[in-house]
Amino acid sequence: MANVRDLKKDINFVLGDIIEAAYLWEYSNTGKDTKKTEAIVDEAITTFDELIAKVNAKNVENKKAHFKAINAELETRGKALIEKINNLD
Repeated sequence: MANVRDLKKDINFVLGDIIEAAYLWEYSNTGKDTKKTEAIVDEAITTFDELIAKVNAKNVENKKAHFKAINAELETRGKALIEKINNLD
């Protein structure tokens, strides 16, 4: 990972794409209940807020390990959200 700015951009792009995918599902499946997609969007926004707060934390001993952990958490939580979108019916 190059720097903090790139990590913030990755968080923004990944979670933004997940939110966009949820809205696209709603658009292509009109007439279906949107409570599940709304929950996915809310979870993505919460994840964004939590990860950005972790990136901005100042009292970190090992910054490299801290940012790697944030990147891994982004990947894990992003995959979980994508799986939820894929399982929408």
